[in-house]
Amino acid sequence: MQPATTPALDQRRSRVHDAVRELMAEQGFRISMDAVAARAGCSKQTLYAHFGSKQELLRSVIAEHQEPATARLSPAVEDPRQALLAFAEEHLRRLCDPSVVATRRLLMAEAHQFPQEAQALYSDACDTLVQRLAAWLQHAMDQGRLRHDDPHYAAELLLSMMTGLDFDRQHFGVPHRASAKARGRWAGFAVDAFLRAFAPATPDHESPAPAVPGRRLRSLPTPSPTSRKRNGASP
Repeated sequence: MQPATTPALDQRRSRVHDAVRELMAEQGFRISMDAVAARAGCSKQTLYAHFGSKQELLRSVIAEHQEPATARLSPAVEDPRQALLAFAEEHLRRLCDPSVVATRRLLMAEAHQFPQEAQALYSDACDTLVQRLAAWLQHAMDQGRLRHDDPHYAAELLLSMMTGLDFDRQHFGVPHRASAKARGRWAGFAVDAFLRAFAPATPDHESPAPAVPGRRLRSLPTPSPTSRKRNGASP
C-alpha cells in the first residue's frame, strides 16, 4: 500500500520521477536505482521504501505519464467525440515531447540487448493503455454510443490511427506534427474516421452481427466522395 501523501512526499516523488525520465533518456534500460537516488538527491533505501523495486518505480512513472490522457476517458462523458478527441490530443502531445522521443529512440535501439526489461516496459505502458482504452470503448458500446465489436481490436486500431506515421517521422528525424495545431487537426481527422467506422446501427440499417473476440474487423463500405479537404501527411 502506498503511504499517505503529503506535500513533502509529493515533492520527493516528483523529483524521483523527473530523475527517472532524465536518466531513461540518457541511459535507457541501463538505469539503476543508485543513479536515480543520486539524481533525485535521496538514498537508495528511500527509493525501495516508497516504491519496492525498480520495476514498480518505472510503473509509477509510466502511470503518471499516461494519467493525463486516460483521465479524459471518463464513463460519465456522453459525447464519444469529445472524450476521444481530448484523449487523442493529450496522448499525441506527450508522445511529441522531446524527452519522450529521445527515450523511445534509445529504448528501441537497446530492446534486443534487454529483452526482459523491454517486454516488461511494453506490458506496463502499451498493453495497459490498450486495456484502459478498450474498457472505455466497451462501455460506450454497451451504452449504444458505438456499434458493438471487439473493443481491444478497436482500441488498437484507434491508437494506430491517432499516431499515424509520426513515430516513423520522429525516428528518422524528418518533420512531424510538432505543433498543437497540427496535432489537433490530425486528432480530429483520426477520431472522426474512427467514429464513422464504429457508428451505432440506426433503425434504417440492419444491426451488425455480434463481434467474435479476436476476429478481424469487418471491411467497411467505401465511403462516397466528399468535398472535405483531405488531411495530408505533412505536419
